[in-house]
Amino acid sequence: MRPNLKACGQALITAMVNAVLALTLMLLVEFAITGTFQLAGPYLWAGVLIGLVIFFAQFWRQRHLCRNGQSIQESPDTL
Repeated sequence: MRPNLKACGQALITAMVNAVLALTLMLLVEFAITGTFQLAGPYLWAGVLIGLVIFFAQFWRQRHLCRNGQSIQESPDTL
């Protein structure tokens, strides 16, 4: 259970940072094109979608890494 919580925390932080950075980039491009900062609905949906995709990918990756690290620590050294 502990590796899942650790993986979830790390994935959540990574997803939030990446979603905020993607949303900021979209707003900067909008400002460059129109000259105003308008937070449109599609930008919010895109930020949420980016955050969800990154969260699930990072959660799966971190969980895999934590499980592999745990199994290596439990098994004796064969070298």
